[in-house]
Amino acid sequence: MSRLGRGRNACAIALGLLAGLYPARAQDKKTEKPPEYVGSETCQACHEDTFKAFQKNPHHLVETEKKYNRTTQACESCHGPGGKHAESMNAADIRNPAKLRPAEVDRICLTCHLNQPTHVGRINNSHAKNQVSCIRCHAIHQNGPEGLVARRPLEINAQCASCHSDVWASFQRPYQHKLANATVMPLGAMSCVDCHNPHGSVLPFNLQTVNANEPGCFKCHGDKRGPFTFEHAPVRLEGCGACHEPHGSANPRMLTRPKVMFVCLECHANLPTPTAPANGTLGTVPPSFHDLRSPRFQNCTLCHQKIHGSYVNKELMK
Repeated sequence: MSRLGRGRNACAIALGLLAGLYPARAQDKKTEKPPEYVGSETCQACHEDTFKAFQKNPHHLVETEKKYNRTTQACESCHGPGGKHAESMNAADIRNPAKLRPAEVDRICLTCHLNQPTHVGRINNSHAKNQVSCIRCHAIHQNGPEGLVARRPLEINAQCASCHSDVWASFQRPYQHKLANATVMPLGAMSCVDCHNPHGSVLPFNLQTVNANEPGCFKCHGDKRGPFTFEHAPVRLEGCGACHEPHGSANPRMLTRPKVMFVCLECHANLPTPTAPANGTLGTVPPSFHDLRSPRFQNCTLCHQKIHGSYVNKELMK
């Protein structure tokens, strides 16, 4: 046989072998069924307790609201198609968010919650960046208004304290915001979410906002908000934390320093002033006008009472 003939025979054999393989693979693809949705009632057969609790959970709306396009498929909206799992009864054949990475869990939750105002900062939120998933704080199957692990101030605070132990320790100081704890429930007790938005904020530390984008402190301390004719720069530029410890302090009025004078001295130095007295300065270090050796100058707010801002006096006098 010529060399050309032998080459043709080899090609024919190779094509025959390939023809025998590819039809089988094509056949396998045809017989492979796409994932099937079986509906929540199928899940109920084995997960009766979870199913009953879920009926009182807000996520049950996925089952009935047409806008979600998941009619009778509330369970599978998070766990994925359950057909294979229903046949095999194998936990490996169903998606379990509790065993997924936090970013994957968030992706599932944000399928529905992405465009809600309370979750607008979730992706760039410090919780998300630190791999704290939604289900770390939310119990998806649990009864309750929002399926939260905690709803009352006492429970919310305990839940936040489980991670933020250093902040919780600040609330044990002598002067602090009235926070509900395990031993006392003071009148008007606050919870962490009164000041912080756990899902994200345009402000640092996930602070809540009021009046468009102002710090949430003004929700309770509206008299400090202004707008003032003469503003105290730190209030506008640095916020309340420039002078106050927001969680708790060893100092009265939750100040960052033991005395008001020491707080003021962090910014106010002996700067020359054109309208100053004969000694040339209005500062605080002797021999300036505000001579701290004299008791009358050791309490700045004795004269400068409007330290958050004034409507009438640029020196923030009364």
